[in-house]
Amino acid sequence: MAKGQEQAAPDAVPTRIGQVVMLHHAGDREEARHRFLALWAEIGEHGDPLHRCTLAHYLADTQDDPAEELAWDLRALSAAEELTEDRLADRHGAVSAARALYPSLHLNLAADYDRLGHREAARLHLRRARTAAESLAPGRYGAGVRASIDRLELRLDGPYGSDGTEGWGRPPRPRP
Repeated sequence: MAKGQEQAAPDAVPTRIGQVVMLHHAGDREEARHRFLALWAEIGEHGDPLHRCTLAHYLADTQDDPAEELAWDLRALSAAEELTEDRLADRHGAVSAARALYPSLHLNLAADYDRLGHREAARLHLRRARTAAESLAPGRYGAGVRASIDRLELRLDGPYGSDGTEGWGRPPRPRP
């Protein structure tokens, strides 16, 4: 395929990630994890940073082990930072897409660290999530992320969430 045609071809990876996200949301967590891992093997550790960020961000939610979830969320943040540091590589708004993920990325890391008993690291990422959330546009996604930040903040400040029960909600994920 000619270079010009190759660049004009639509990017199928976000669509494929979205299909697996739907599978996960339908309740098939294990199959979703296997498909995400297969996609990760295709993309590789050095593939497109936006693809790696999005995939790792969703893959974290399919993990049973909190330490594995943390590892995938850290991979997602690392890929997002790679994107935002390399402004020349901004293809099709990838840098702004990564920035829009920062509140959720830091929120997930805060939740991971909290689950693992690392309260100070959790608070650090929660502060970063709140700061990053200031740039989110008004709407359902932004409101959901802010509400999740508030719930986790209440959890970190005491043994119970805002509704008086143990536990907390997951932040909403943007659609790929």
